[in-house]
Amino acid sequence: MTKTAELAHLFRQLKAPAAARALPKLAERARGEEWSYERFAEALLSTEVASRDSHGGESRIKAARFPQRKTLEEFDFTFQRSVKKAVVEHLGQLDFLHAKENVVLLGPPGPVSHCTSAVTR
Repeated sequence: MTKTAELAHLFRQLKAPAAARALPKLAERARGEEWSYERFAEALLSTEVASRDSHGGESRIKAARFPQRKTLEEFDFTFQRSVKKAVVEHLGQLDFLHAKENVVLLGPPGPVSHCTSAVTR
């Protein structure tokens, strides 16, 4: 078994397709820039982690079977005038999560509060 085939097999066993795709270019760059083994391992693993992070949210949205996908950028503030654009944009930065603060949304029931779409950034 060649080294390439062996590595491909190991990446499949680890279920790390992003790292497998990144390996050739990262290995070439590491050789050219004389990276340490630790630096190379960090770059390869970071590629896989970033891929999983980005696909994790997509998988959860897909599993939720929302009928539509909406973003804050697509929200029509002219249709729902009671919603303040500046407040929504501020909340969309998620600073309240890092500050460990609560957000309470109050208002009458209606199309916005009964939305069944995924709202993502």
